[in-house]
Amino acid sequence: MFITLQRELKSAPLPVADDPRWGLIVRRDKSADGKFWYSVATTGVYCRPSCPSRRANSRNVQLHDTLAQAKATGFRACRRCNPDGPSIDAGNAAMVAKACRMIEDSEEEPSLDQLAVAAGRSPGYFHRVFRAITGLTPKDYAAARRAARVRRSLEDGVSVTAAIYDAGFNSSGRFYEKSTGMLGMTPTRYRAGGANEDIRFAVGESSLGAILVASSKKGVAAILLGDDPDALVRDLQDRFPKARLIGGDRDYEALVARVVGFVEAPALGLDLPLDVRGTAFQQRVWQALRDIPVGGTISYAEIAQRIGAPKATRAIAAACAANAHAITIPCHRVIRKDGALSGYAWGAERKRALLEREAGGSMKAADNARRSSRG
Repeated sequence: MFITLQRELKSAPLPVADDPRWGLIVRRDKSADGKFWYSVATTGVYCRPSCPSRRANSRNVQLHDTLAQAKATGFRACRRCNPDGPSIDAGNAAMVAKACRMIEDSEEEPSLDQLAVAAGRSPGYFHRVFRAITGLTPKDYAAARRAARVRRSLEDGVSVTAAIYDAGFNSSGRFYEKSTGMLGMTPTRYRAGGANEDIRFAVGESSLGAILVASSKKGVAAILLGDDPDALVRDLQDRFPKARLIGGDRDYEALVARVVGFVEAPALGLDLPLDVRGTAFQQRVWQALRDIPVGGTISYAEIAQRIGAPKATRAIAAACAANAHAITIPCHRVIRKDGALSGYAWGAERKRALLEREAGGSMKAADNARRSSRG
């Protein structure tokens, strides 16, 4: 008798509020979708765990291990989370992918209203979802695709005029207004692969190894770190294959010394004009990195929130990896959500050393401020 009762108690389900799966429902945890479902007696619907509907009282909820069990209740599928089909996120991703193809295949840039109608959504909703998934507005995405077309055409030797119209620009005037920001130089110079562009550079030594600084007329175009000075120069040649690389004179070496000084003592600060070349999305990420104060760190997810692209963490990591401005665009200040260092183009040990120096410098500055306030 006692043994039978004990078995019955063991097989009795937990109250829903005490079941670990209830916490996943409360958090609307998307990772739980497809692993179980739940139904709500008061509304007569069944849902996926991430359902955005108002949370039900746990006393009215029943948990189901399979979709078939949820359907067996006789309730209807929730219209908000669509538990029978793809999740909202999957549906939105498919919608945005279709819109991207529409933008890429159109000779003229489709309007926001045209894209929204094709997606079957309101313009406001479509705009928010598109930006959250791609990290760009539809207009910025279209501009980036046009820029990519122009770059490909110019690299293939097509004339500037042909490249302009092949990319969907209605007039050369509109293109030339944006060309320098789009290409980092004039279209003619880009077509020549940066030929006739002068890049001055010099290599110095720091406690973190060799450091190369290179500048165009616009500003510092690259700061590279490494163990081998020759390898850094080869890297620079790969980045500017047709430019004229000119060794820096004594004045330019003084600029390198300033950069080295900042590496050794970040609290000194460093304000240099930069020649930053990248896509619209990369430039948004890099600007967000420059807003991180010395001594501070931030996660990829937080950067994603700051630039209005909460689902673009992988693209943000890729933008950090593509950064050619070590130190001045501080991608070393971006860490994983759990506090781990994650990757760094110039080596994890250099990243750790930079963060330790910056943290130490900020603590010393705070100590000095406290001493001054005591008078």
